[in-house]
Amino acid sequence: MTVPVVSIFEAGDYEQQIARAADLLRGGGVVVLPTETVYGAAGVLGNDKALSRLKSIRGNADVAKPFTIHLAHREQAARYLDQVGEVGTRLMKKLWPGPVALVFDVPPPRRADVANLLKTAESDVYYNGAITLRCPDHIVATDVIARVEEPVVLTVAGRAAQGPADSIANELAGKADLIFDAGPTRYSKPSTIVKVRDDGFDIVRAGVYDERIIERLLRTTILFVCSGNTCRSPMAESLARVALAKRLNIPPDDLEKKGITIISAGSLALPGARATPQAVEAVKALGADLTRHRSRPLTVELIHQADHIFTMSRNHADAVTALVPSAADKTTTLNPEGDIDDPIGGDLSLYQQLAERMQQLVEKRLETVQP
Repeated sequence: MTVPVVSIFEAGDYEQQIARAADLLRGGGVVVLPTETVYGAAGVLGNDKALSRLKSIRGNADVAKPFTIHLAHREQAARYLDQVGEVGTRLMKKLWPGPVALVFDVPPPRRADVANLLKTAESDVYYNGAITLRCPDHIVATDVIARVEEPVVLTVAGRAAQGPADSIANELAGKADLIFDAGPTRYSKPSTIVKVRDDGFDIVRAGVYDERIIERLLRTTILFVCSGNTCRSPMAESLARVALAKRLNIPPDDLEKKGITIISAGSLALPGARATPQAVEAVKALGADLTRHRSRPLTVELIHQADHIFTMSRNHADAVTALVPSAADKTTTLNPEGDIDDPIGGDLSLYQQLAERMQQLVEKRLETVQP
């Protein structure tokens, strides 16, 4: 039996297709969804028909383990967890949505309450006292999961899970009801699985992110964004270093030791360019140093890494959310009253005026930042 394949971004009726997938899932169907890692076969938790078909797709591997519950929004994790400590809270905030599944220990009374609420066996949700949750960073998966409004579980869509969709359709013939084709996945490799501890974390399975990347993502990171990353955003970055170091009563070079990273990037930047001489001179008069600055382009990883993103214009904010839509809630313009004009081509006096104004704006914005 051939599985229908819909090129979801070319279908012309996106909302109707999302609703179609949600209806299939609520009825016990299996729908293959794109994520940022691989394509996953989805079903509704507690539906015996759907889980049986998912087990057929997964095969004999980890036969006793429940499927990973996928969330549309990180806040939905509270539905399945007990009290989450500081480490777990930060892991969810920094790694979700993204290519990481988190494993949480849950005490017996809470496990029993959740299973009763979901009207399913505790073993369908928890394994050895723990639950694995994932919040994918893909609009199609997120929209479908949100529309279902019931717990949705996913398993890798067979050996052809990295695509193309036609290969998945051939392998899952008779096992799935619909496939949403969104083209190649962003990473084309499995998600990382991380076990959350009270005092840290352990890598259960290496995937897109390794331990080094995760440790970096867990830092407090402030990101400034402009176009070329040679004037405005590096000026703001250097001034923020001075302001935050002064608040913490430490030298600017010791911010990294405190777990604080302040960086800048450009939506149109090429890597390796120096800050303009006028920018270097303008911030020097205010105690900041740009002599070591080298430009870098804005990337998905940088956006995920950042706790706070301040942009020089509304267009730069749009560039951030175009790469990572979920970053909208942590992205704002540095100047709440409007855009900061690009000084490129201007003389030193123009840069000096900009630096003085930017110093005020940076200090004001940093009042909302908790290192």
